[in-house]
Amino acid sequence: MVREVAVPWPIITGLDLKLGGHNFSNGPEMLVHFVTDEPGKIPAIRAMLEPRYDVAPQLLGRDEMQVISNAVLMVDADLRKAARVEQIRLVLRGLSCVTEKLFIVQSHLQQMVAQAYALGATAVLRSSREMVFKLAEIEVAEKAVKTDFAVASPGIADAAAAFASMFAAIRNGKSINLSDAETATSQIINGIDKNGLGAWLNDVRRYHEGTFQHCLLVTGVAVGFALDLSFAYPDLKRLGIAATLHDIGKARTPLSILDKPARLDPVEEEIMRRHPVIGHDLLKDIQGIHPDVLDGVRHHHEYLDGSGYPDGLTAPKISDLVRLLTISDIFAALIEQRPYRPPMPRAKAYEMLCGMDGKLEASLVRAFRKVALVA
Repeated sequence: MVREVAVPWPIITGLDLKLGGHNFSNGPEMLVHFVTDEPGKIPAIRAMLEPRYDVAPQLLGRDEMQVISNAVLMVDADLRKAARVEQIRLVLRGLSCVTEKLFIVQSHLQQMVAQAYALGATAVLRSSREMVFKLAEIEVAEKAVKTDFAVASPGIADAAAAFASMFAAIRNGKSINLSDAETATSQIINGIDKNGLGAWLNDVRRYHEGTFQHCLLVTGVAVGFALDLSFAYPDLKRLGIAATLHDIGKARTPLSILDKPARLDPVEEEIMRRHPVIGHDLLKDIQGIHPDVLDGVRHHHEYLDGSGYPDGLTAPKISDLVRLLTISDIFAALIEQRPYRPPMPRAKAYEMLCGMDGKLEASLVRAFRKVALVA
């Protein structure tokens, strides 16, 4: 909860704030829907954020609910009070179209953090500085998406849009549409079949970052591998859909962990490791989902020697589809751009795969060489 006198935006941007190559000197361009339980917090927030952003305040229990799309929701209220929590739930029902939900919690009120995430927070902020930089990151992401979809090849743009649709549905408590996964997969298959895996990988890394970049890369690598192995189309599509959906459980992972610009600590790593089970649970009741796809989503982090997760499977229980998907997932993770390290050269990434003998299917790793180094 914000109680200190906020530092006005112009002072903060006196440091010439730049994120992702963008210089934020014009405004307002983004709407912040600010929900609070104390009228005195509204002037402080406005002093901090305006004129960089439009601020639309709403006082819990007093103001009529305003349904504002295409905005960031920011909540600053006492989550220890059951009445406040219920009022926030009512507000959230009317703002289901808002994907970014930021909750302000003072650092000494850790017990409120869990409640914030239970309400659907995508990030919990503990200071005015965190708030300002988080809004700037969101603005960068929105600008990048608009630019990416206009510049990237149509196949990448359509596939990325399908990923965005699926992740947004889950974050808003809705079921995904399986046709979105099929659309993304078909676009990737067509793109790689037409232009080759190398061109696809280069385009993805040029126009996308973070979770969507990883999903696009994994699906592209898996499809390229299957095409090189001359898979029949039904098998190719099944592997592709499994790759498309393999990290869908991350839609339930807090963005503070998912987008952390550094390596995860042990607690964060444990939370991240839950995504295969979460993904499996999100998909298992969807009509028409293939059992092989569910297998791939749940087990893409399993290793032949039993050291993987979540089920510690050993070789006899790991399917061929999962073995292919695991190789594709690891390779894609190594060659993608991460905030804390540059992408690894493909030859070096393949060398690392070769060093995982006993964990990965050696014959498949050998077969993957052409895909890794030449395609």
